[in-house]
Amino acid sequence: MNRPDTLKDAPLGRESDYPERYDPVLLYPIPRAANRAPLGIGEGALPFVGEDEWHAFELSWLNARGKPCVAVARFRLPADSPNLIESKSWKLYLNSFNQTRFDSREQVVETLERDLGEAAGKPVGVDLLGVDAPELMPRTLPGECIDGLDIAVDDYTPNAGVLQVGADVVEETLHSHLLKSNCPVTGQPDWGSVLIRYRGPRIDREGLLRYLIGFRQHQDFHEHCVEHIFTDLMTRARPERLLVMARYVRRGGLDISPWRATPGERPPQPLRLARQ
Repeated sequence: MNRPDTLKDAPLGRESDYPERYDPVLLYPIPRAANRAPLGIGEGALPFVGEDEWHAFELSWLNARGKPCVAVARFRLPADSPNLIESKSWKLYLNSFNQTRFDSREQVVETLERDLGEAAGKPVGVDLLGVDAPELMPRTLPGECIDGLDIAVDDYTPNAGVLQVGADVVEETLHSHLLKSNCPVTGQPDWGSVLIRYRGPRIDREGLLRYLIGFRQHQDFHEHCVEHIFTDLMTRARPERLLVMARYVRRGGLDISPWRATPGERPPQPLRLARQ
């Protein structure tokens, strides 16, 4: 695919017709490199492993006889892919399946894997789930929630300077439901929950909560917010092991749940929250 490198021509924030015939050209990849550069992440080996996990709740197609089929799609986009895929273009692309006939469920999966992999620049994992699949049932985040801390906050931009650590080494899992950032194109709010699992110097919880709340007026994509948090925690706390996982609230039939971690760390699976 011949694709632009900026958001200038992206469908996000524009009035769009919703196609009903299959069209892979609708997918709009965005290079990750430009947003990683301010975090000190250059070309070459990444300082983390991870995936961007998407769920699509508005996927339907026609079988060979014209009967509609529906499914919930789970996509896993590797963090080391050169591109992410702009969310509205992804939704438009999925809607292009609505009046398209496929011979089998396997053909749908093969089509999704081919088109998304080409846009991302690396293979993308695709699973089609039944709408009542047990793994779609809501669960709670593991670990301790830090949202009950009684703190004063007056800064709503990310500030790694509020992150403080103690001398003792701990292994713990913390989470917060107060994560909010804004779309860098439309300014729309992106609500989410974030889980932090680490082994290393104890992170001061009040400072951590202030830091996370600091994304409240920050404009960036979901994936880059998680990389921002991971990078700041690695720099300030220097843990031996670290996992940062965000579960963002569904918007437009899609939810995005990126995670970034030190090698060997994996997120709890399967995991979905009530707000998703």
